[in-house]
Amino acid sequence: MTNAIVTVAAILLLILAFRLVWRVAEPNEALIISGLGAHGSNDTPLDSLGFKIVVGRGTAVIPGFQTVRRLGLDIRATGLIVNAVSNQSIPLQVKGVVAYKVGDDLASIANAARRFLQQDADSMRATIHELFAGHLRAIVGGMSVEDMLHNREELTANIRSSLADDLSKLGLVVDSLQIQEIDDDSGYIDNLGKPQAAAIAAAARIAAAERDKEATAREQAANAEKAEAVRESSIKQAGYQAEVDQAQSRALQSGPLAEALARQEVVRAETAAAELDAARREKVLESEVRKPADAEAYRQVTLADAARQTEILRAQAQAQETTLRGEAEAKATEVNGRALAMAIEARGRAEAVGIEARAAALASNPDAVIAQQIAENYPAIVAAGASALGNIDNLVVLNGAQGMEDLLGKALTMGGAGLGLARSLMSSIQGPGADPRTGAVAVPASANVKPASADLPADVQPARESSG
Repeated sequence: MTNAIVTVAAILLLILAFRLVWRVAEPNEALIISGLGAHGSNDTPLDSLGFKIVVGRGTAVIPGFQTVRRLGLDIRATGLIVNAVSNQSIPLQVKGVVAYKVGDDLASIANAARRFLQQDADSMRATIHELFAGHLRAIVGGMSVEDMLHNREELTANIRSSLADDLSKLGLVVDSLQIQEIDDDSGYIDNLGKPQAAAIAAAARIAAAERDKEATAREQAANAEKAEAVRESSIKQAGYQAEVDQAQSRALQSGPLAEALARQEVVRAETAAAELDAARREKVLESEVRKPADAEAYRQVTLADAARQTEILRAQAQAQETTLRGEAEAKATEVNGRALAMAIEARGRAEAVGIEARAAALASNPDAVIAQQIAENYPAIVAAGASALGNIDNLVVLNGAQGMEDLLGKALTMGGAGLGLARSLMSSIQGPGADPRTGAVAVPASANVKPASADLPADVQPARESSG
């Protein structure tokens, strides 16, 4: 048990001793070991420096005989604000930043260990700043403002090349150097930029106007496309709605439509049945009525043609008979006409002789001729005289019937007055058609003889009573 405890204690002591003498370098640091035996393990020309450099590994350090220090290898940065004058005698203020670190090679670590091992970070930063400021002033003094503004990389490269030797002696390397800003109090840099700024501003405004124009055009085109899309959508929606409405309408009308179609089928069937029935009736009519009627019509036509031929023959016979009869009658009429003409001619001759004799008698004794004419036409004369009295409403005869008789007697027997009345009566009876030579009179049935009141006796005058 005691041996085990001793063993454990020995192990613990060994571990504790190992931890006390073993040192390990971190990745961003270097161990600087000085003291007894600290110069024989690097196999480099730096072994004669009197200290050992350990990077990235561990090493044993004898307490009391050797001392170990740590040198940081990480990056450091410092700002640069340097007042300098360009080759144009323009005062400038250059602002920048530099990032630096201890070099990774043993020589750089040895140089940095000798110079910065016991110094703090601020001392190192101040040294670097002064170093960079001096070189930067020298470089700025050899360049123009335009070169520094337009060639920042050239300025940076010149600073790096100028600092290379100094930094190597210090064991430092520059990771990054940036010139951030170059200012001047005289306004030189501002004036340099104004023309370009104005041109850029003008170009910017032009570009902005063009972009605005393009944006407006594209916006209008987009609005037009949007309106077109809306229109197309509205048209499609209207079409879809119309299809939906049509489908709904068809659905609502499917029942009545089916019923109507069924009625149409019934009507078609009934129509077909009616057509078949009509065809059957037509066949029946054809066989029972039309064909017998056609036969009867043919028979009637045949009989009518026969009767017509018979009538034609009969008419021809009658025409021949009438022609013969007419010829006979014409001959008879011709004979009768000749006989009548001869009789008329003989009568005319006799009347002419009589007229000549009457004319001679009239020339020698006109009263006797007139008396003869009166005697021949006495009835007509009396009728004419009576008709003259018939127009009288009221005739007053003083001697009654005797007066009337005397009136007529005097009218017919008195001398010249009687003959004048007779001539007047004869003229009214004979009219314009009487022959003054022969005394032939044509008495009309309605002769109206006006009374010759001047030739009547004074005591016999027609008188009309007043209505009073």
